[in-house]
Amino acid sequence: MTGVGTSRERLLSRRSALIAGAAGLATAGIGVGAGGTLDRVIGALGADEPQIRHERLHSAARGRDVDMVTILPSHLPAKNLPVCLFLHGLRGSAHRAFPSGLATRLASGVATGSLPPFAFVALDGGNNYWHENHIGDNPMAMLLDEVPRWLHTRGLGDATGTPFACAGVSMGGFGALLYARRRQELGHPANAVAAISPGLLMSWREMSTRRAFKNNAEWAALDPLRNTDKLNKTPIGIWCGTEDHFIEGTRKFIRLATPEVAHTSPGGHGDSFYRKIVPDVLTFLGKHAPHTPQA
Repeated sequence: MTGVGTSRERLLSRRSALIAGAAGLATAGIGVGAGGTLDRVIGALGADEPQIRHERLHSAARGRDVDMVTILPSHLPAKNLPVCLFLHGLRGSAHRAFPSGLATRLASGVATGSLPPFAFVALDGGNNYWHENHIGDNPMAMLLDEVPRWLHTRGLGDATGTPFACAGVSMGGFGALLYARRRQELGHPANAVAAISPGLLMSWREMSTRRAFKNNAEWAALDPLRNTDKLNKTPIGIWCGTEDHFIEGTRKFIRLATPEVAHTSPGGHGDSFYRKIVPDVLTFLGKHAPHTPQA
């Protein structure tokens, strides 16, 4: 595992986070824009900026090196700052996991007291719906077994480094629901799970084109739509645009699981919809986050 590094490497200063990682910050929802300038971004962020960490770690569970991107709500995170995993979609990555605006809205919410302090962590999970489709590449084992150790080393998560929640977009929404199920099965349930446009399909014919499951039986065994009972009482929030191709599966999930938050509104499968529902997602996660005083 990659070492924690120096204090400068562990915790980017406000200005260097923007200058050294402008491209990375854009993936976390802090884009400069075609006509923007770095100074304007700095001015817009103000005193309480999100801090972005980029690391490369070796995952034994995945049999490869993976990127880990951490969004902190400020430059002085509390010890054992609660963490919500954020799982990317198909053909995504840790650097392209987050909807636009999530980082800045998290920071401003924590600064104003409308949100309790917590962080987001994204990792490279491949394209297999966050399960072991190929022997030796098990992203779910990475999330359950390795991530808590990595977070604990960095003073994040609970006393064992365990995240309090999991969120995800598209394939990552499927993975977040699967993660919540696995946490239930391990006897350590998550506080909440947030699924945005989750990849819930209604036919094996369509799912098989993604080559993420060996056969229909494996998909059925893992599909959140057919295993809603295994989530038990985990608080669930789900969001999907009415023009999204996953809306039919989402509506069925809402009927079966009766989630705490069930939001459908006009929109498609993309960032134009995702960024609109970021405040609602943060409010839901903040409601279930352990309250840890800022350092």
